[in-house]
Amino acid sequence: MVEMALALPVLLLVLTGILTFGVAFNNYVSLTEATSVGGRALAISRGATTDPCSLASSAVIAAAPLLTSANLTFSFSLNGTAYSGTSCSSASTTTGAAANLVQGSNAVITVTYPCSLVVYGNNYASGCTLQAQITELVQ
Repeated sequence: MVEMALALPVLLLVLTGILTFGVAFNNYVSLTEATSVGGRALAISRGATTDPCSLASSAVIAAAPLLTSANLTFSFSLNGTAYSGTSCSSASTTTGAAANLVQGSNAVITVTYPCSLVVYGNNYASGCTLQAQITELVQ
């Protein structure tokens, strides 16, 4: 019994740490896959929308239902022009951000999400941020 009383807290701490790391890793995999979905949506949206950033960010949010959408941070680079946030609206498909979707150019999406590695009140990775980036060729 004494050995169990000494070993059990350590084993529970290790088990809880493994589970917390598993949740963080699951969030990273979800973020990476959702960013890939958003990149594909952005790459094929040339000429079809006046707000390509909104289209891509909506695709990312829809593809990652287990992530808190308010905590996702988006940045875009369309043909070398940087945009941040979930919207980069244009007046038409031939001006602004929509015009930067040039066939054969690169569209880059970077999505960040905060992570938490808190085990029993101790944060083992303060300021931890998950980041996924994808570069797609505009079709």
